[in-house]
Amino acid sequence: MPLVVCPTCDEDEDLDGRDVDGTIEITCGTCGTVWARDLTPQCDTCGRTDLRDALQAILDKSRGTQLSIQGMKVVWLCPDCDAEKLRRWLDSNVPLPPDDLPVDPR
Repeated sequence: MPLVVCPTCDEDEDLDGRDVDGTIEITCGTCGTVWARDLTPQCDTCGRTDLRDALQAILDKSRGTQLSIQGMKVVWLCPDCDAEKLRRWLDSNVPLPPDDLPVDPR
């Protein structure tokens, strides 16, 4: 899913952004629509904006089939739609596993 999509024509590639007094202003090269990008995280499923941040591990194969954590990324969890993941994060404070494990491209 693209990070930014034009609200008028759904374009997701021909977009140009610039900083205007601390706000990102986006211009669509296809239809010319200009809008301020809202940086508030929002649930893709239900639209809630009171999401909680959590860390998710980025894994890669380091030796043979051994998986190692290569980094972390912030993921936003919805209290309704991601309740199980959120509970796991809050209970353990351990980075969540990735959604997909790395595989050999054979």
